[in-house]
Amino acid sequence: MISIRLTLALCITISIILYGCSSQRREAIPTLNWYVAGEPSGAFSMAARRCSEDSGQAYKIEQVPLPADADQQREQLVRRLAAGDNSIDIIGMDVIWTAEFAQAGWILPWTGETAEQAKAGRLDAPLQSAIYQNQLWAAPFTTNIQLLWYRTDRVTAAPATWDEMILVAESLGKTGTIQAQGERYEGLTAFFISLLASNGGSVLDVSGKHISLAQQPTLQTLSTMARFANSRAAVRALATTREDQARLAFESGHSSFMVNYPFVWPSAQRNAPEIVKHMGWARWPAAIEGKPSRFVIGGLNLGVSAYTPYPQLAFHAAACLTAARHQRMAAELGGLLPTVAALYDEPEIRATYPFADVLRSSLNDAVQRPQTPLYNDISLAISRTLHPMRDIEPQKDFIRLRRAIERALNSEGLL
Repeated sequence: MISIRLTLALCITISIILYGCSSQRREAIPTLNWYVAGEPSGAFSMAARRCSEDSGQAYKIEQVPLPADADQQREQLVRRLAAGDNSIDIIGMDVIWTAEFAQAGWILPWTGETAEQAKAGRLDAPLQSAIYQNQLWAAPFTTNIQLLWYRTDRVTAAPATWDEMILVAESLGKTGTIQAQGERYEGLTAFFISLLASNGGSVLDVSGKHISLAQQPTLQTLSTMARFANSRAAVRALATTREDQARLAFESGHSSFMVNYPFVWPSAQRNAPEIVKHMGWARWPAAIEGKPSRFVIGGLNLGVSAYTPYPQLAFHAAACLTAARHQRMAAELGGLLPTVAALYDEPEIRATYPFADVLRSSLNDAVQRPQTPLYNDISLAISRTLHPMRDIEPQKDFIRLRRAIERALNSEGLL
């Protein structure tokens, strides 16, 4: 502890020398502003308080809440970072922002001891979400992935594929609907990329610079989406359904299946105890029988702003915030999945997530969304082309989709 405090004290001295009296933020105890989405359980604020205390007054961490909506979070951060705002020290970054923020020069690369701390024991998929062009740009903090939730009192086993699930749902009549995310937003893009990956395809090639969208897997993906949206298994509100609307509908008891993130489990325990008695879980349905499904990962990584007056302190603080003990706390209190692999074996985590093994298995086969600075435009191109799902015409929309993504890659589209 003494050596850590000495190191941090040295960092303070370096920061003061570098930024001297010209810095408007020079303080006796530097305040590190952590811009991150609001976290209602208090796990983030407790981690900030602990790390501040453990620093021996080397720094204190102040949470600055971002909007709940991910698009609004990105918009605020992009506006501030593009203007060189030095009030941002640590950034709670959605996993899909890594390439954009790194390419723009808005975040600093992680190197040396803090990089080793950030990588230690992490699951590979969350770690890869923090890497761009072979460089680590953030510390993996929380992760996320969808599962299939189903009613055990209506079906004896979880369907293995989308085709099977649609057939079973249709056979159940009025209660046989499937809750999924069909609104025109990132959730629809995630649905498409996951189904495409499960069919063996990808949006971009391995370089991340050129369109892929091989014909067979893309047509198969579009066919499945259209079939689902036009089946009796789809709810009428599919075109306007996000994760939370799906959760609420499932908790009402009117659906037998739902693809959604693990936050639905504690929610059902609180809001629908009669439903949770019959709530089963399984891996997200496969596209091809016998081949594992591949869903995109979500989650939060912590980056260090390129404009912070206290870069070394910010790296130390971010490494502290993302330590295993704080991931455990976020998992138990906030329902946020950890990126440290060993935590999935701990009794407390397994009690919180009785489906921990399914989560870990799904995360091991997870897929990344296209890692390109142009991801935001590509996502818009996908969701706008494929909405509403019921209107998808595979052959026609295969061509439209390629053109829309090509325009996004060339920054030609009015997105």
